[in-house]
Amino acid sequence: MHHWIKNIFVLIPAFFAARLFEPALFSRAIVTFAGFSLVASAVYMFNDLMDIEMDRQHPRKRLRPIAQGLVSATEARAWMAFTACSGLAILFQMGWTTLCYALLYILLNVLYSWRLKHFAIIDISLIALGFLLRVYIGGAATGVEVSNWLTVLTFILALILGLSKRRGEYITFSEGITFRKSLEGYNLPFLNASITIFATVAIVAYLMYCFSPDVTQRMGNKNIYFTAFFVILGLLRLLQLALVEERPDSPTRLLIEDLFLQIVLLAWVGSFAYLLYFAG
Repeated sequence: MHHWIKNIFVLIPAFFAARLFEPALFSRAIVTFAGFSLVASAVYMFNDLMDIEMDRQHPRKRLRPIAQGLVSATEARAWMAFTACSGLAILFQMGWTTLCYALLYILLNVLYSWRLKHFAIIDISLIALGFLLRVYIGGAATGVEVSNWLTVLTFILALILGLSKRRGEYITFSEGITFRKSLEGYNLPFLNASITIFATVAIVAYLMYCFSPDVTQRMGNKNIYFTAFFVILGLLRLLQLALVEERPDSPTRLLIEDLFLQIVLLAWVGSFAYLLYFAG
């Protein structure tokens, strides 16, 4: 269930367009979030079915219902079909473009779970594309155009999340537990350098976004750059958890468990919402 946090990216286009709280658009965004969450759940179940044996070697993933044997493969397939069909039926109501993006998301994740996750760099690139498709699904469902800035920033942030996840898995892998073939294409110096580089690029890109004349004009506020402080603090905390504290957890779980990250994220959302919706 904690994976549903990632689906908040569906709401991002409407939020950045300062239209999230328009009643009609808000309802479409929430329905899209619910529909896509069902589709994503089906995708996760498919991945768990493909990874049963590997998950049983993982200190945390071995506790998943399918890996534990609490849910049989037959039951999982039935639930997978039900959630996928239900989610797609809901997204179909949001329009053909939304449905096509959702089908593309399913296709990419099937290929990822079946084969492509075994190749280093390709695996994290597909993870990043998954986040990007969430944004495009939200944009298509609400009729909000996804800007070039939003596309670039989402992809960079998603790459950081993917690299951080692989780093956590590599730490477990280095302790003698092998559960992901793509980890053979990574090592700690590469992962540390990549995370640092993309964190730097993310900060620079976000600052450029904040100072971009077309962005400030469209948003009607020149003080968006104040929100960059929280972005910098959040990325620093993520780097601290990964590189200093050597936390092997995924970024999603870190967000759930780390109070500092939660406060920074809420502060960023709150400050951006204030500047975007109320400050004028």
